[in-house]
Amino acid sequence: MIRALVLAAALALAPAASAQFTPADPKATPFLPVADEPLPELFVDPPLAEPLARGAVIIPYRTRHFRILPIFGAGAADVSPRAGHLHVGVDDLPWRWADAGDNESVVVVGLPSGPHKIRIELATPEHRVVAGQTVSFIVP
Repeated sequence: MIRALVLAAALALAPAASAQFTPADPKATPFLPVADEPLPELFVDPPLAEPLARGAVIIPYRTRHFRILPIFGAGAADVSPRAGHLHVGVDDLPWRWADAGDNESVVVVGLPSGPHKIRIELATPEHRVVAGQTVSFIVP
């Protein structure tokens, strides 16, 4: 019985594991440190049109060679594969917030009608920015 459960669990996990590990990139596993990690990349899409028409700004983003995790401080700087959080700023205001939730979208509501911009940055656990993009849009 236990052997059957272990085998069923292994088979269920096998597709997920093989999707993350490819022969062309043997470093692509979260279980081993990555030597000479590639630079982190951030891809930010324009706000989704339908929510924006209602005044809700939903900006999808993706990262490559960087995981969004709730880890902070010098002790977390050596995590491999590389991890950190987002810094998000609105309209060049002097404040911003940190997002460590990794839900692949930044959501802002309550902005007044008119032009706006949101800056999304990848930050190390020590808050050093390593990549960033700005998205401009108009709230109707």
